[in-house]
Amino acid sequence: MIRGITLIIFAAVFTLANAQGSLSTKSKKAIALYVEADNYRVRGQFSQAVSLLQQAIEKDKNFVEAYYRLGITFKSMRDFDRSNLSFEKGLSLTQNSKIQKGFFMELGDNYLRLGDYQKSLNYLNHFLEAETMNKQNIVLAELWKRNAEYGLRNKKVQSQFQPRPLGDTINRFGLQYFPVLTADEQELIFTRRMGPGPDDDEDLVVSRKDKDGKWTEPVSISKNINSKFNEGTCTISADGRILIFTSCIGRRGYGNCDLFYSRKVGEEWSIPINMGPEINSSAWESQPSLSADGRVLYFISDRRGGIGGRDIYVSRKTDEGKWSQAEVMPQPINTPFDEISPFIHVNGRTLFYATNGKPGFGGFDIFKAEMTDGKWGTPVNFGSPVNDHEDQFSLFISADGTRGYYSHEDGTRENSARLYEMTIPKELQIAYRSNFVKGVVKDKKLGLPLQSHIELFDLKKNELISVVESDSVSGQYLMVLTTGSDYALYVTARDYLFQSLNFNYEDNPNPEPVIIDILLDKANAGATAVLNNIFFDFDKFELKEKSITELNKVIRFLNDNPSIHVEIGGHTDSDGSASYNKQLSLKRAQSVVSYLAEKGINKARLSERGYGADHPLRSNDSDENKQANRRIEFKIIQY
Repeated sequence: MIRGITLIIFAAVFTLANAQGSLSTKSKKAIALYVEADNYRVRGQFSQAVSLLQQAIEKDKNFVEAYYRLGITFKSMRDFDRSNLSFEKGLSLTQNSKIQKGFFMELGDNYLRLGDYQKSLNYLNHFLEAETMNKQNIVLAELWKRNAEYGLRNKKVQSQFQPRPLGDTINRFGLQYFPVLTADEQELIFTRRMGPGPDDDEDLVVSRKDKDGKWTEPVSISKNINSKFNEGTCTISADGRILIFTSCIGRRGYGNCDLFYSRKVGEEWSIPINMGPEINSSAWESQPSLSADGRVLYFISDRRGGIGGRDIYVSRKTDEGKWSQAEVMPQPINTPFDEISPFIHVNGRTLFYATNGKPGFGGFDIFKAEMTDGKWGTPVNFGSPVNDHEDQFSLFISADGTRGYYSHEDGTRENSARLYEMTIPKELQIAYRSNFVKGVVKDKKLGLPLQSHIELFDLKKNELISVVESDSVSGQYLMVLTTGSDYALYVTARDYLFQSLNFNYEDNPNPEPVIIDILLDKANAGATAVLNNIFFDFDKFELKEKSITELNKVIRFLNDNPSIHVEIGGHTDSDGSASYNKQLSLKRAQSVVSYLAEKGINKARLSERGYGADHPLRSNDSDENKQANRRIEFKIIQY
């Protein structure tokens, strides 16, 4: 698990040891017990260290350094109350300002971790008044002071905030942490560890929802992924088909911990592959987060050349399918301190991560940054009640932004990491919610599943947003759609006529999931496709600007299939006279043909027809059905 406490403790011990010069006791037995206790403490044998230090204090009730070491040991055990009692007793016994400042710093840190911001602030102010030489500790104390001040200003009553443990079916192991879900929230994948020791096994497990919406017992994600060594901290694409995870030993790598890649085909995960030197280094790489379509990867590394200790890096998949050289994200995302557990929401524009390098409530707080026009804005604290005085990390937000999943570790107990679900307060919910369209791509005639290429375009910008593949065995696909845009979805497969769908989410703040199977016709004579992203104003035949994406798709198909001749057919609903409808539908078809010819398609390959209302797809008895009947169709007449 992630704990920043150890380095801080040892830094503070070093500070006091330098200040001491000589110990405050003359008792040789007390000194011997004190020295022996530290041999146990540095090996993590805290109970023995506590017992010996208490014996040393019995020999000399005024042994200042023994109280300090006892406070440090209790702090290592996460018993902050007894740690504070020891520190405060030791502080009361000395007037030596050089020794006092060690107590001030530790008490300031402890009370910050307990959420007592006023006491923390008092002790940190005393420390900063006393310390003038140790620049590293001054910087750290100033950060803690900003946290205490921030906590005082922003702490909220948490009576309505009720996180819910996921239950004993999920929380059945020694520790469970770093949860990730597929976009439809049907699969939950997380890291489970049997215990806190270095020899305890760490694996990836998956739980699936049953027909009643309840989580089933977690099982190993795959024998191809889990091994006798440790696997952990993973990320998964929105459709559940691409997995990236961390492996530190047992697999050939570049450094301490590397990122590995696996793809799911049918129900089988492939043998993991090291992601290579573009991602991995001789240092430590972990905690990956993958964009919904699996084409942008965020992760943590402590390699040289970063901004702080642990930083967020990003890499993008090229059109050739290779990962670009990872780059460190700039300030103000990264800080001179530590950033951990990045999570890119499925909307692709909201990044959550934890840092101890920005003013917050203490320890690691979760921050949120929004991307606008390709640039990241200033990160903002996710706020109370999600953040508090304890460390927060490994947050996962659902596609619609209303639920969060996270691991919580009791700051006072070992072996305590459990998975929780929470409702995100409305004031903290993301601006751009997402949902998904999913189903199966099939051969229209045979009903067999197809592997296909699926592209999502923003029609307002004529910009490719996302690319996924349907599964080659099952034909299953899932594409994430985010509010704020009008989308064209294109499904293509070799030797098949493409299909297009439209999803207008410009004015839909709460989109619902869409489940639809897509049937593709073989690209033979007679095959037809509705061009759902060709647009005209009411009673007009001039093409609207946002039709360009669809028209370019048609051009690409015709260029890829130079022997094909097609008919562009215009259709209307039944409103109006038959003659007028045929005339309007013909003019609309002619507008499409003219555009294609202007862009280089041989006019001899194109014909246009105006069918009016003669061939409805649906009965003209509702506005929705009439809209479906008003269309442009693409028909292969010669192959």
